[in-house]
Amino acid sequence: MVVAMALTFSVCASAQVDRREVRQGNRQFRKEEWKDADISYRKALVKDSTSFAGNYNLASNLYRQENAEEAKKYIDKTLEQAPMNPKGEHALFNAGDIAIAQKDWQTAVDVLQKAMLMDPTDVEAKENYAYAKKMLENQQNGGGGGNDQNQDNQDQNDQNNDQNQDNQDKDQDNKDDNQDNNQDDRQDQNQGQQPQPEGISPQQAQQILNAIQAKEKETQDKVNKEKAALLKSKESEKNW
Repeated sequence: MVVAMALTFSVCASAQVDRREVRQGNRQFRKEEWKDADISYRKALVKDSTSFAGNYNLASNLYRQENAEEAKKYIDKTLEQAPMNPKGEHALFNAGDIAIAQKDWQTAVDVLQKAMLMDPTDVEAKENYAYAKKMLENQQNGGGGGNDQNQDNQDQNDQNNDQNQDNQDKDQDNKDDNQDNNQDDRQDQNQGQQPQPEGISPQQAQQILNAIQAKEKETQDKVNKEKAALLKSKESEKNW
């Protein structure tokens, strides 16, 4: 897996001839004042165009601003000095990162191989080298456009899936409309009919109605008897 390339770039110390400008650029770089750092590093290179620190740091600054194409011009100027410089392995590693970003697989393989020779313990350099080498092999085998073709196929599949989903939604809408229409028809047919309690047959409903009527008659008879008894009591009181 390729590491986040921009994060590998850092600044390095400078030689005596460009010390002030490079150090000023380094302070601005750490504050993420990219434009100011760019000016300082370029001033240093005006004094010494071969400065390893000036070229390395300007390349780092440009790459932080996602300007890989121009960063390559300056990092390339450090490669000849890289084997003799303490920051040489970093310069080679960064050159490999830029080459990967530009899909220049052959250059990436070459410079990362040199970086691994300078520091065999650099795991990130090994990972990037393996990735670049694999991509180079794919390119040489005519598979350079495989990723683009796969992406096109994926886009087509996504489009087909979206179309299928739209069709399913339309089918569901039609099904819902049919259900609504059937429900309306059933309601029209049932309109005017005596509603029956849910889960009770007509026979059971009639039995319940008969029981209610019988209960009402029983109650009415009881009330009538009580009225008759009261009337008789009053008559007795009168006679007494």
